[in-house]
Amino acid sequence: MAMERRNFLFGALALFPSTAFGIIKTKILRTIKGFKVNANEARFGERYKMKGVTLNNLDIKISGSDTDGDLAVLEQTGLTPNGGPPLHVHPFQDEWFYVVEGEYLFQVGDEKHTVKTGDTIFLPRTVPHAFIQRTEKGKMIVSYLPAGKMEAFFKATDKWTSPPSKEEIAKVFEDHDMKVVGPPLKSQ
Repeated sequence: MAMERRNFLFGALALFPSTAFGIIKTKILRTIKGFKVNANEARFGERYKMKGVTLNNLDIKISGSDTDGDLAVLEQTGLTPNGGPPLHVHPFQDEWFYVVEGEYLFQVGDEKHTVKTGDTIFLPRTVPHAFIQRTEKGKMIVSYLPAGKMEAFFKATDKWTSPPSKEEIAKVFEDHDMKVVGPPLKSQ
């Protein structure tokens, strides 16, 4: 009986370090100190340009690495009048946009919405969506819940050195857990 109790205690103690490591690991993967990101700056000092789909600048404001993948927030400066992404789906992420400057046309499912300065639009996961910038310049805050692979997606599009084919665009979307399901919106 004493031997069984000792084996049980040693076995239980042997599990403790892995449990403690799991707690420590969670704390390491999530920022535990607040931070500020200045206007016109990116969280880690790296601005992405979404070459090929638009020429918009994207600055990470809150990274998925800050939130253990729960959330990513980016500021998108729209430099592509009449431009926007193809109709696509995020199977694992909700998305919302807040328009800081300009006007956009969004398609969410079968509905279209004009979204202007001060407006917010929510795009649920699994619902096809796209947008087009209607003004010369625009600026939006976009959030992804969870963060998913969006930061890596923007980093990949920033590396394009020439306009990608429709197939290359579809592949980079697919590689980052999205699916292109139609063409970009047309200006109306």
